[in-house]
Amino acid sequence: MAEDGKEESVATDDESDHTAADGTGSLNNTMVEEGSTLLRRMEICVAEAEKRSGKNAVNMQETFTVYLIETRPMDAVVEGRNPAPDALWRRYSEFELLRNYLIVTYPYIVVPPLPEKRAEFVWHKLSADNMDPDFVERRRVGLENFLLRVASHPVLSNDQILYHFLTEEHGWKEVVYETGFQAKADSRLRALSATFRVRNPDKRFMEMKHYSDELQSHTSQLLRARARVADRLYGVYKVHGNYGRVFSEWSAIEKEMGDGLQSAGHHMDAYAASIDDILEEEEHYADQMKEYLFYAEALRAVCRKHELTQFELEMASQDLISKKQQREELATGIVRTFSFKGMTNKLFGQEAPEQREARLKLLEELIAEGEETVKEKTLECEEHVEKAWVDMQRFKEQKDKDLREALINYAVMQISMCKKGIQVWGNAKECFLKM
Repeated sequence: MAEDGKEESVATDDESDHTAADGTGSLNNTMVEEGSTLLRRMEICVAEAEKRSGKNAVNMQETFTVYLIETRPMDAVVEGRNPAPDALWRRYSEFELLRNYLIVTYPYIVVPPLPEKRAEFVWHKLSADNMDPDFVERRRVGLENFLLRVASHPVLSNDQILYHFLTEEHGWKEVVYETGFQAKADSRLRALSATFRVRNPDKRFMEMKHYSDELQSHTSQLLRARARVADRLYGVYKVHGNYGRVFSEWSAIEKEMGDGLQSAGHHMDAYAASIDDILEEEEHYADQMKEYLFYAEALRAVCRKHELTQFELEMASQDLISKKQQREELATGIVRTFSFKGMTNKLFGQEAPEQREARLKLLEELIAEGEETVKEKTLECEEHVEKAWVDMQRFKEQKDKDLREALINYAVMQISMCKKGIQVWGNAKECFLKM
């Protein structure tokens, strides 16, 4: 499964990066080389998982899982040398920290999702325990896939913090926090306010946001249907074990038919037992669908950032218009809109000329600041739209390719499963013919 994820990410890398560096010099020196993704310069894998115990932040004993990340310079691999890989351990929470940093630092990128922290869409025989060995193994594969996707991204792969995450076991968190990325994170309240109050969002982003909702809905429905089918399929296969038991018991009282019945019973037992491996293989395809279930939220995050930047631009523009109107009213003495200040002037008389001049000067300064703010917000909004749209198109190509492959392979697996069932019954038929 890990190899499958690696092959997919390498394919993405090939598509998005046609001008890779030659790989000369040290890895550190080529970190920010244009047109070269990290995956072309470094072999990356999450080799194993290990359960550990220790004290948490509040001095309570806890059990947790750590994952071994191994890296090796790609030029050494290409040249046929096989140096020992550099290795370090990371917890799932550290992967979360890395992804949160990437989301805040690159708000215009559809950042690859992490595998689920706790099992979702499970069928009844599949453990939902996040310490279950099978679940931990699937998460290990998912974490490797996450690193391979990030390391093959044309922008994310050249981030220095990512490089520290992969190569520096100690002090990595301090380096992340020193970037101050947490202070740049948009609050959910601001994002929600922007969603409901923005007036002129880019139509393409609104359509993409709607698409992300639909993608999440359809993938979750597909995963629920698959879990129900897995439950029933498991029952159907296991109940075939009854055929095996009956044929074996029946063979004990038959002389002419005994061997045929016993052989048929063995085929039925093998058929009943085969469902465990079949459904374990199915989990691989379910995890691929889950990745795009979680990608939907990453896509929405980019759209929400557009709404927020557009909303801030609209608020800044509105504030500038208001300040200019105040200046005009103050300069002409004609109040066009109701204001508390206008009412007090009518009741208590006009301001002194000195006060009026001071207010005009202050307004001029505020207008100059407002114009600069509008210019900055316009540039920020345009830049986000341009960069985000490019990455959304990259994501769309990747999604179409990945989901097409996953669905075709899933269909092939189902066909293979049915052929094996036909073969089992064909073998049983041969047993009966020999009786």
